Amino acid sequence: MSSIKLIGLRKDFGQETVIPDLNLEIHDGSFTVLVGPSGCGKSTTLRIIAGLEKPTAGEILIDGKNVADVPPGKRNLAMVFQNYALYPNMTVRSNIEFGLKNKGIVKKKRDALINEVCEIVGLSPYMERKPGNLSGGQRQRVALARAMVKKPRVFLMDEPLSNLDAKLRASMRIELIELHKRLQTTFVYVTHDQVEAMSMGDSIVLMNEGVIMQHSSPKAIYHDPQNVFTARFIGTPPMNVFEGMLEDFSVGFRPEKVLFEKPEDVKHLVINGKVITREQLGATINYSVETKYGMMMVHTDFDTEQTKCTFYVPVSALFLFAKDGTRCAFSDTQLKTLLKL
Repeated sequence: MSSIKLIGLRKDFGQETVIPDLNLEIHDGSFTVLVGPSGCGKSTTLRIIAGLEKPTAGEILIDGKNVADVPPGKRNLAMVFQNYALYPNMTVRSNIEFGLKNKGIVKKKRDALINEVCEIVGLSPYMERKPGNLSGGQRQRVALARAMVKKPRVFLMDEPLSNLDAKLRASMRIELIELHKRLQTTFVYVTHDQVEAMSMGDSIVLMNEGVIMQHSSPKAIYHDPQNVFTARFIGTPPMNVFEGMLEDFSVGFRPEKVLFEKPEDVKHLVINGKVITREQLGATINYSVETKYGMMMVHTDFDTEQTKCTFYVPVSALFLFAKDGTRCAFSDTQLKTLLKL
């Protein structure tokens, strides 16, 4: 296992700066997920850690040693890519064995390592098949086994499930979580899918334009967002954030906190609106509601066919954001103003 620390990391591509000044600590044995919109710098960060991209400036510390000038093959890291990068003319065994042969590991030890990892990832019955005769999930397991067999200090994964269908992605997420628990090593995982991030990681790094917007546990990043970007990016549907309720500030609340029935025992915000769309999601429903402050999303198990409705949001569920998007605390005066709306 290994810890990773990035200090003052900068990456320029020509005249464009994609990572201006990144400072990040990834703890030993953690499952850390880098998440954010396309182009936010998450894959570039991963490739810099792997040594596939050279930073313009900054330090990359692995277990306290700066590896910025160390070649990729000397860093003892394993990377799993989106496209698997398997050799189509080789069997499963040969694909996994290829790197071990290049390292000069003797056959007896190679066989022991291959049998061990294939047992872990469920590939033992498919050792003599070629990639073209495997399912997407099986090919992904081959890529994982090829990484595992090197016994790396860190696993780096760049959107490894994006080519799989939704059902297979869900099952592979569970397998990766179990694999991390079993190996007890450091995983660094890149995705643009917040469901993957929130369900898999124990540490979430949310990025935008090369900047870390928040680095927290999944629970904290959802229930305690530190800025508007985090509040709107994390959550399905995303947080409702409105300007116009309070001068110079925005007010936000999660769609599932909206009530159709007036709460009698708690202070609450009252909003009148018109239901525009109704999306049935099994046991729950998403409503998009037009209000004088803008479009609002409501996620609830309350079923209604009404068009004009009044909604209630408990004060305890409200968030306040300053003009620059940072989270701040309500004053008593601001709360009184909201309750009079």
